[in-house]
Amino acid sequence: MLTLNNAENALKTIYLGAVTDLLNVKTNPLLSKIEQTTSDVWGKEIRKAAKFGINGGIGAGDEDGNLPAPHSSEYVQFVTTLKNLYGQIEISDKAIRASQDGRGVFTDLLNSELEDLLNASKFNLGRMLYGDGTGRLGVFKTTDVNPCYVSNVQNFTEGLVVDIYTTAGVMVDSGLVVTKVDRQEKTVTFNREPQGMAINNGIYVQGSKGKEITGLGAIFGSGDLYGLSRDQYKWLTPYNKNVADVLDETMIQEAIDHLEITAGSTVDFISCSADVKYAYQEYMAQYKRNIEMTEINGGFKTMSFNGIPLVYDRFVGEGTMYLLDTSCFHLHQLCDWRFLESENGKILRQTQGKPTYTATLVKYCDLICDKPNGQGRLINIMRA
Repeated sequence: MLTLNNAENALKTIYLGAVTDLLNVKTNPLLSKIEQTTSDVWGKEIRKAAKFGINGGIGAGDEDGNLPAPHSSEYVQFVTTLKNLYGQIEISDKAIRASQDGRGVFTDLLNSELEDLLNASKFNLGRMLYGDGTGRLGVFKTTDVNPCYVSNVQNFTEGLVVDIYTTAGVMVDSGLVVTKVDRQEKTVTFNREPQGMAINNGIYVQGSKGKEITGLGAIFGSGDLYGLSRDQYKWLTPYNKNVADVLDETMIQEAIDHLEITAGSTVDFISCSADVKYAYQEYMAQYKRNIEMTEINGGFKTMSFNGIPLVYDRFVGEGTMYLLDTSCFHLHQLCDWRFLESENGKILRQTQGKPTYTATLVKYCDLICDKPNGQGRLINIMRA
């Protein structure tokens, strides 16, 4: 007979491993390429020694002359806080009782919940990887309400719960639910009229302002990175080129060669927006050339450029292509995905005032790029 205890045991012993694999490997092609590690985690922080430059103890000399003076590589310390990532599944008491005579029914129920969690994670984890860590989805472009014109519709999806902040960082509304996204008109409709609307007021994921992982938006952004000044350490600034031209192979190869020559990087992952993907396909078709295909971790099938995976990602900005050496990226974590447990070890908790039970997955982590100057971005790429 199926009980709540049996359900908890199934979640802990059977489903946790499967869910962990799905969240780590199958939610996003870029995430599947990044090594995850528990190293360099100290309490609530990540403190990592980052090496830059080369060992200076080399040189030529006379047969009986002095040897080169030793000079080891330079190091700095990256410091960032562990970010708290959560995922929830919810099961009603009615569904559990209806499944008491059949484990198969309950298995189908859990599979459905976990599939919903995976789909939500594909959106949120993918968005955070390319985000700037602030949790901002976009800003209002006009004061028209419901539907609202926003700057960045690809960061929105139906069901997302958001908060509204002024340009001064003051929250003016919370708990808004996205009910419709019109990607052609670049509008978002909420379940009610937003309060305190003004042009350039920011829209953020609920409760997430300034609390998300350090994504590519932050690495390719301005200001300090991992507690260090970019003005003082120029190698913290990635390669960023405004091409303002039609895409071709030479443009991509020049960027790859630049990263290899200046930073010793080996680009092994390219991601781009939808319009850049179409520009590449059009370029190849123009010269009657076949597009190479490849498969990467997680079973993702994608195009490739000279053997390098070339992946379309919805969260890459329009006209943009990233050229990355993923060996320089690590997701440092306190532990892998785990269920939150109460003092008595329970993971299923009744929702206050409701006949439902929730289980919460949590992961404490942040993304660190050891060599920011070994990463590249091309912007303002055009189609023919």
